[in-house]
Amino acid sequence: MSNQPHTCPMTRQQVVDQYFLEHRAKMIDIAAFFDRIERAQPTDDVEDFRVKAMKEALALLTDGEGERARRVLDALSDPTVEPIPKSPGKGATGAYPGTV
Repeated sequence: MSNQPHTCPMTRQQVVDQYFLEHRAKMIDIAAFFDRIERAQPTDDVEDFRVKAMKEALALLTDGEGERARRVLDALSDPTVEPIPKSPGKGATGAYPGTV
């Protein structure tokens, strides 16, 4: 557990009691997503940047560090600050395809 100030009015047990089943379902949904990827026909030998980014973000959930939501959002976000002249393709992809 982190050393962050206790800003939530609920106890840890109350948080678990209130939200566990909801987040259990989300984890099962993510596991099913990865299962579908593994069962799908491969398109090439390169892992899709979005799948790679999601795997890296998932590792942040259990690394023992705090501010998980911010760090996951950062891991999946475009870190650049300069606007691009034209958005390629559909635009937003949910993960950053390039390197900084």
